[in-house]
Amino acid sequence: MTKPTNNMKTCPILNKSSINAGGYSNRTRATQFNPTGTVRKYANFQKKKIYIPELKKSMTLELSARGIKTIQKNGAYATLKKAGLI
Repeated sequence: MTKPTNNMKTCPILNKSSINAGGYSNRTRATQFNPTGTVRKYANFQKKKIYIPELKKSMTLELSARGIKTIQKNGAYATLKKAGLI
């Protein structure tokens, strides 16, 4: 498991965290280069309690919405084992 740096939230399944995005309006793009600064965009984190039938126990994790979909697709045990959480 990769440890989050600088107390940033990171999804343990996909290693998703926040990004810096440009803050341009459509009008600025259409006319001239006029910097408006950057905006920090965060991943969609959800607190989720996941039951793992192979271990007969549950874990509470803070995952991104895409990470939750990955668990639903591939199964809890396989996904968490691949991420190094089990």
